[in-house]
Amino acid sequence: MTKSLSARIFIGLFLGVVLGSIVQFLLADNAFFGGTLVSLASGVGTMFVNMIMMLVVPLVFVSIVCGVCELQDLKSFGRLGGKTFGFYIINTMIAILAAFTVAMVFEPGKGVDMSSSGSLDITATELPDLMSLIVSIVPNNPFSAFTSGNMLQVIFMALLIGGVIKSLGHSVEGAVKGFQTANKIMMRLISVVMSLAPYGVFALMFKLGATLEPEIFVSVVEYLVLILALLLIWIFIVYPFAVSLFTPISAKTFREKTQEQILFSLSTASSNATIPVTMRTLTDKLGVSQAVAGFGVPLGATMNMGGVSIYITIAIFFVANAFGMPISNDQIPSLLFSVFLLSVGAGGVPGGGMVMIGVLIYQLGLPVEAFVIVAALDRIIDMVLTSCNVVGDTAVLTIVDQTEQAHQLETAKIAAEKV
Repeated sequence: MTKSLSARIFIGLFLGVVLGSIVQFLLADNAFFGGTLVSLASGVGTMFVNMIMMLVVPLVFVSIVCGVCELQDLKSFGRLGGKTFGFYIINTMIAILAAFTVAMVFEPGKGVDMSSSGSLDITATELPDLMSLIVSIVPNNPFSAFTSGNMLQVIFMALLIGGVIKSLGHSVEGAVKGFQTANKIMMRLISVVMSLAPYGVFALMFKLGATLEPEIFVSVVEYLVLILALLLIWIFIVYPFAVSLFTPISAKTFREKTQEQILFSLSTASSNATIPVTMRTLTDKLGVSQAVAGFGVPLGATMNMGGVSIYITIAIFFVANAFGMPISNDQIPSLLFSVFLLSVGAGGVPGGGMVMIGVLIYQLGLPVEAFVIVAALDRIIDMVLTSCNVVGDTAVLTIVDQTEQAHQLETAKIAAEKV
């Protein structure tokens, strides 16, 4: 069992939570256990996440360039891009509508009086402007895009460079081989870093177990259960069923192949940090082509936010009900559209969903004290919603790859008939 990376990650996750909880409840007053050991675990966990994040930008850039170069022609690039983008949008919209339906049926927060909760300042932030989001995709400084980790800008540059290399054909074979070599190096680096995952996950979960306050759950159990239940249904039922419906891969097989990805994303709570694992899950375990994975994974980590959509939608209804300011019917259309824009703009980093909820609380004129409740529970929810996000990426791209294979077979059949 311990030879399986997924099993070792799970062992690290479980032991981290258990030992961290022991420290919190039995040894918190001890300076070494409650202070030094927790700080050490925090440092080790941060180093591990930084090591993963260090690989993300070069991995995304190189993978996309290689993916575009491996396409049969530039027409297939346009088809692949449109299909992937469209499926991601549809996935996010379905998640929002499902969460909205659940929120309307169960009315989370109704009858709960949160008006006496503590206060916390929320920085005024404007709702994302769609045109500004589109304009900002084109970087005015490529080095800034790399150093800041702006995924949309990195994706744009990689697509542009990959398309130009592809259009030049055989005259630039050296460049293609160079990127292919770089891609092999990046994949090897991922394997090296992932071999350390059980230890990094242990450190992250040890800190969580040692610092998370259990009393924050008492008055908001329904809200927490509602979000987690819907996220888990999406991860283990909706996405596997969708894959089994549109591809030859069974729901059971899909769940098995994504175990490592789920466990890793639970510990990091970051879609961006999980990009290497998602990439490996798709190409090595599910047989998805490098072209589809290289293009779709970084794009999905940026904009395919089904989990965040569910979180934001239910959270804002909970806050509004709990503070005696329920959302009116005439507010619902604009609210759902705002949730959609915020989900796409949340970014694949820990706490992204919480920030977006803060934006909505401010924009809807809800009490700023509501943000305390959201912030208190965010770490637990963020873990599961990240798993929902990345499994959603995997499900969508597995389906996209199947449609691409079907298209290629149809094209080959037509070509054979002409001959």
